[in-house]
Amino acid sequence: MTELRYLPDADDVTEFEATVTTATEEYIILDGTYFYPEGGGQPPDHGTIEWDGGSATIDDVWKDHGDVRHGVQSLDGDPPTEGTAVTCRIDEQRRRNLSRMHTAQHVVSRVVLDEFDASTAGNQVYAERSRIDFEPASFDDADLDRIEELSNTAIEADYGVTKEERPREQVEENVDEGRALLDMIPDHVDPLRVVAIEEFDMCPCGGTHADSLGELGGIEILDCTSKGENVERIEFTLDNLE
Repeated sequence: MTELRYLPDADDVTEFEATVTTATEEYIILDGTYFYPEGGGQPPDHGTIEWDGGSATIDDVWKDHGDVRHGVQSLDGDPPTEGTAVTCRIDEQRRRNLSRMHTAQHVVSRVVLDEFDASTAGNQVYAERSRIDFEPASFDDADLDRIEELSNTAIEADYGVTKEERPREQVEENVDEGRALLDMIPDHVDPLRVVAIEEFDMCPCGGTHADSLGELGGIEILDCTSKGENVERIEFTLDNLE
């Protein structure tokens, strides 16, 4: 089983050492990783894994029965053998953009819940542009302006963001109705990793995030489309993406 070393609050680490447990020409499994495996609406990290006599470019990362497989896009040399020490480097710029975007998704979701009583039905974060589906919702242009304004007001307040594990029972008692899809998290997952924005929001989430809202820059809403009865999709981006 691969140790998820970025949890609960080490999601700023982008270079680390690890040991190979399994390797093929298609993927590499390590004893522990800071690479984020795709999930929760967030794409996987990209980067490289290097060892004495070889290296691999990683363009996909996913979970498989407790292991994290680092998908090999290209391989220089033979795959490393079990027990090989490796140096791993995550694409820092891409990780930072995804962390900022995921945190911005939490901000917009909070604003929409508070102002329009609409829950987040789904989301997909990308490094350049992201989207959130809300229901029940029907937004007009004035509503979108309001969402953008309040989201940027929260960012300007530069609230701190903490990431920590909390007992599931405590999370279930304290998270606001409509803010988290707790039914989709298996009952055996306890404690839950929680992302909390001081005085603003709290939500169980396993993704990578900024350490404060001031890191996000401004949110700009790009589009809003209907995705079915009472479901609206908001697309947004951030200023100063790297």
